[in-house]
Amino acid sequence: MVLDRILATLRNAVSISPRVKRNLQREFARSALAKLGLVLVVAILLVAIFAPFFAPHDPTEQRLNQSQLPPLGFSKTVETTSSEFVDGEITLVNETTTVAAKPEFPLGTDSLGRDMLSRVIYGARTSLLVGIMGTLLAALVGVPVGLLAGYHRGKVDDTLMRIADVSLAFPSLVLAIALIGLWGRAAVPVPDPFVAAGFAGEMPATFVLPGTVIIVVGLVNWVWFARVARGEALSLREEEYVKAARALGARNNRIITRHVLPNAITPILVLGTIQIAAIILLESALSFLGFSGTTLSWGFDIAQGRDYITSGQWWISTVPGLAIVLAVVGINLLGDWLRDALDPGIEGEGGGP
Repeated sequence: MVLDRILATLRNAVSISPRVKRNLQREFARSALAKLGLVLVVAILLVAIFAPFFAPHDPTEQRLNQSQLPPLGFSKTVETTSSEFVDGEITLVNETTTVAAKPEFPLGTDSLGRDMLSRVIYGARTSLLVGIMGTLLAALVGVPVGLLAGYHRGKVDDTLMRIADVSLAFPSLVLAIALIGLWGRAAVPVPDPFVAAGFAGEMPATFVLPGTVIIVVGLVNWVWFARVARGEALSLREEEYVKAARALGARNNRIITRHVLPNAITPILVLGTIQIAAIILLESALSFLGFSGTTLSWGFDIAQGRDYITSGQWWISTVPGLAIVLAVVGINLLGDWLRDALDPGIEGEGGGP
């Protein structure tokens, strides 16, 4: 009975009315940036889900004889020094050779000869999973806290919001590192369903889900959902339909789930899109610093390539960096579209690391 009520509340909260559909279609039709954002996000999602089919090579396979190959359209020069025995003397000979790109590695290879395109494709899985699951966890923690604080006000509001203020006092990245140091890096191997089914036998059988990072980014970012939900609850509790339900003897929990939450869902959805992008950036920062627990991550590849930038191998860090930019820009463009269509009065609420 309780489960049925919760599921019914969620269905009502996320149901789309004809007016909302019209607003979404109108804003999408006249916004070129919304179309661009949708294309970017859908493309990255498809690539992440069907990574074994899009990746041309195993992203973990090392080819030391083909390391640091440049992307297509570029070349690099390599200076080598060898010794020759001439007329009874040893002579050093300096040679300059040009290394061209190879079609089988369109984005080049890293210092261990691993294909950069394949690593970027598989890194999308890590970033999107952490972004989506971390945002869901943050919403599951923050939204109930914010609704309870805003609806009940008084001591409940003071207590819950002071806890939120304490969380806001710490920089997100510093707090995340501290929590990972406290709990350790829990890397959960997840079987790849396509490889297990035999559709992509040459690809890795599992991919690593950074469990600690997901929990940490959720606990770091719940405050933003709590603050937005609290603001909506403070406003909605004074509406006539809420007062009528209270006068009829409805319990507070029922009023919150049946009347306050469905009418507060719009800014929460908009904030959710913003938070996915923010959490992707936070996950990339943690991976860059070595706290992720997986090596198939955009931030990890940027960290691996930073030592080679000055020697001319710029693509090892640049390629995953561009992937982060495209993902974050696409998600933010979708967030702007949702904000304009669902609630034009929202002025970019939310936060980030």
